[in-house]
Amino acid sequence: MSDTLVDFDEVLTRYEPVIGLETHVELGTESKMFCGCSTTFGAEPNTQTCPVCLGLPGSLPVANAVAIESTIRIGLALGCRIASWSRFARKNYFYPDIPKGFQTSQYDEPLCTAGHLDVEVDGETYRVEIERVHLEEDTGKNLHVGGATGRIHGADYSLIDYNRAGIPLVEIVTRPIPGAGAKAPEVARAYVTELREILLALGVSEVRMEQGNLRSDVNTSLAPIGSLEWGTRTETKNVNSLRSVERAVRYEMRRQAAVLDAGGRVLQETRHFHEDTGSTSEGRSKEEATDYRYFPEPDLVPIAPDEEWIEKLRAALPELPAARRARLREEWGVSPTEMAWLVNAGAVELVGDTVAAGASPADARKWWLGELARRANDAGVELAELAVTPAQVAELVGLVTAGTINDQLARQALDGVLAGEGDPAAVVESRGLAVMGESDELVSAVEAAIEGNPDVAEKVRGGKVQAIGALVGAVMKTTRGKADAATVKRMLEERLISS
Repeated sequence: MSDTLVDFDEVLTRYEPVIGLETHVELGTESKMFCGCSTTFGAEPNTQTCPVCLGLPGSLPVANAVAIESTIRIGLALGCRIASWSRFARKNYFYPDIPKGFQTSQYDEPLCTAGHLDVEVDGETYRVEIERVHLEEDTGKNLHVGGATGRIHGADYSLIDYNRAGIPLVEIVTRPIPGAGAKAPEVARAYVTELREILLALGVSEVRMEQGNLRSDVNTSLAPIGSLEWGTRTETKNVNSLRSVERAVRYEMRRQAAVLDAGGRVLQETRHFHEDTGSTSEGRSKEEATDYRYFPEPDLVPIAPDEEWIEKLRAALPELPAARRARLREEWGVSPTEMAWLVNAGAVELVGDTVAAGASPADARKWWLGELARRANDAGVELAELAVTPAQVAELVGLVTAGTINDQLARQALDGVLAGEGDPAAVVESRGLAVMGESDELVSAVEAAIEGNPDVAEKVRGGKVQAIGALVGAVMKTTRGKADAATVKRMLEERLISS
């Protein structure tokens, strides 16, 4: 049964949204959090396990030092306070993908607390307060076979892959974010986008959302405007694309408004997000901390990072995305508005890498924000998910600049690159896309255009030079876009004006 929804603009006339995000990041360590098993993605199911990550009796964990360091670096980049003493705890709950019957996490003594991240939406800055950054281990993965949804309801049977169980997982939890109003969905997306850029800059994770390296639980609540209390929140689990983060907030705002308008009560629950429809559906009632029966992990010693080590890590932090954007804006000569377009499109790094590969900033922006953005939008994917690299875009730009192809032919070459036919130069050669030089074939096409359009040719001879555009178009059509328009125009002028 589909939900009743209120028009988004109407929601905002009666309710104030409050959002919050819990973002899970799989760290890019070579081994798991508490054992030496490999973390390589895509291995055969249940081939990267051992007694420790399977929770077999008598096995003892040892904490991954690189994972601890990576977590501290994330906390420093987010302006957090780094704890001088912290420890792991057992979070007790049973799911089939939790082989130990509990998750080793951090509870009341996390590594990092009290940070913030500023994000910009439509020229306005929103400060997102970070409550905590803590380290834990990932779960295994359930695969429900049969049925139409890929979920357990309606499935014929379920399989479990424990390869992912025990991979280091950092959870970054925001405080509630009030005051975003109509921009709440965009603020949520902007936050996850900026966080992803920071994680990439730190090099702590591949943050490939399609592989589950980065996934967000999106909390949404509504309260009547002027109310002194926030509404009951829902938690949309494991949203795995930037676009879907925004869609999940927007949908929940509309759904919850309909529930409240009807005199109903929003339930505190987890919900599933459906990529195909952009909707959410009920999951389970939301547990509180007491339901997990946390207690200190007896098999792991506390973590006590000393101040000297923390300062050494702080000094070694790379240039963070906000600072890099400010520098690139100066280097590229773009306005704040243009840089905001690049940020909103997720194109800053793509353009930067394209420039580094040899393209001019103007050409790199043109292709990523133009043709490639259109294709990504049509396919319903992020720019970075397109099957083309910055180096290939730079090569495409180089072919246009050299006059080997024009923009129209470049778009055809791009078709081939996206289809997996190779790099741009190889596609141009295999498809025969090179610009036609001043050959006999082009001379024939020019003369045919003059002969086939005598009235237009006469207008040009009579001084109406702008009419020559129709003849250029006729030649381009005959040559299927392979002629150089400037060359065609010059050849027509030589025959009609100079003669």
